[in-house]
Amino acid sequence: MASQHRPPLGVITSNSIIAPPAASTLSKLASNKRKAPTEKPKYDIDDDICQSVTISCAAVRNKIRKFIDSGEMKVGEFQKAIGASSSTYGSFMKKTGTMDGAGSSVYRNAFAFFKLRELNGENRKKKVKAGGDGESKKKEAEGEDFKGLILEGEEEGEVPVFDSCEEVRRKINQYLSKSGMNKAAFGREIGKLFGGEEEKKISGGSVTQFLAKRGPMAGNTTGVYYGAYVFFEKIRVRDGKPMTEHREVMEDVWDGCDPRFWRKEGVDRSKVIDRIEYITLVGGPDVYQDEYGKPVMGW
Repeated sequence: MASQHRPPLGVITSNSIIAPPAASTLSKLASNKRKAPTEKPKYDIDDDICQSVTISCAAVRNKIRKFIDSGEMKVGEFQKAIGASSSTYGSFMKKTGTMDGAGSSVYRNAFAFFKLRELNGENRKKKVKAGGDGESKKKEAEGEDFKGLILEGEEEGEVPVFDSCEEVRRKINQYLSKSGMNKAAFGREIGKLFGGEEEKKISGGSVTQFLAKRGPMAGNTTGVYYGAYVFFEKIRVRDGKPMTEHREVMEDVWDGCDPRFWRKEGVDRSKVIDRIEYITLVGGPDVYQDEYGKPVMGW
């Protein structure tokens, strides 16, 4: 019987042949695809979640101070953002109790301001890539080179100061964060700026104590206040930067022409200004310091 040969099924190949998936499988895979994330809804300042205050007055004050210290806004800019006058803002910020100032519009408006930023993701800190700014940070941490720059009155230790204590604290916090310098090293740097041959000893603990104070003139007699002001003023002059609006107003406020205060230009560093007591009428307006350290009457 003759042998029968089956015809070849196709070209012989070593490559694997995979059958296409069934239509039902494709449909299932398509349904399991990750959907693009939907954009989160934006909140409004008038939403109930922003208007229902859930933290204490002290916590709101703490948020305000940290925000101002961050340098994102100046005090005047923040006041405008929350619709507060300098008098209502100053009156609220000078209070100390957990719920002191609960009736203030600053309490409610500031909470709404921060809550809105939180809900809309505007207060997330930007991450800095490691190593991106290492050399400049190392250079700054070693100290500033003023190349023989001497301010008027520096050799006598009498440079007129035209920044509030809160403004100097803000500058210190920004500088330490940016440069990587620690408080002890910063104390040594500003200790060189008091005139005379010997450096003034300013410890890291003294810097910490000054930064912990609160109020436009809290710490006005300290060496940290004067030394840090001179330090940052030398940086400004060296780099050719213009004066800030705060600085310009301070020059007008502390021009030495007000008979109620000492007759010299610059902030009075001879006495503790924030402990001065004033006589007021019972039921009358309070006296508090405005952001420039001068007494103002307000409710």
